[in-house]
Amino acid sequence: MDQPTPSVWNDTPSLQERIVSAISRISSVMRGGMWQFATQEGLNPAQADMLQLLLSRREGVRLSWLAQQLAISPASASDSVSALVNKGLVQKARAADDGRAVALLLTQAGVELAQRASQSLLFAGDAVSALPPATQEALLSGLLQLIGQLQRNERFPEIRACVTCRHFQSNRHADAEAPHHCGLVDAPLPVRLLRLDCPEHAAADASVQGDNWRALLPIDN
Repeated sequence: MDQPTPSVWNDTPSLQERIVSAISRISSVMRGGMWQFATQEGLNPAQADMLQLLLSRREGVRLSWLAQQLAISPASASDSVSALVNKGLVQKARAADDGRAVALLLTQAGVELAQRASQSLLFAGDAVSALPPATQEALLSGLLQLIGQLQRNERFPEIRACVTCRHFQSNRHADAEAPHHCGLVDAPLPVRLLRLDCPEHAAADASVQGDNWRALLPIDN
């Protein structure tokens, strides 16, 4: 009996492995750009990342939140925050929701430095902009699905995404381009305008967030 001819592609890594590898490499390239900027400014990578996180959280955050977002220990986060405070880039204030708690905020110098740090990633934005609009939308949709799956598995930190907001109403409209609805502004919400970090975000209950992810993304087997 003739033996089947082995495929020349048998040693190709699985699709899942190649996707993860691609994401990892893109992340390394982007982090390299940020680290180069951080080194020039006398910061370590964790400090640069903190400035970026605080830039989008002008109301202030807790130390524990920063540690969770960066996947570092509270002690390491505290060391980095202390260094940023000493550099005049971060200040401590009383948390608006609890006068006994401390909130971390950027100083004006911190805001300006964080904004300059964002420019170190413009090359990535330019690369995305060069893709066809349909590819950009498909890429956003795919990344949202991946984040949804990671959040479902408790492997992705809290984000202020539309899908996790109590104002989000999934699949309320028949329009395929804008099927969802934002109750805050009372308007249809196009898929291409779904946000990962909205300053007007109001967290929905965990059960509602789960329902939203399931309604929006095909993450159930």
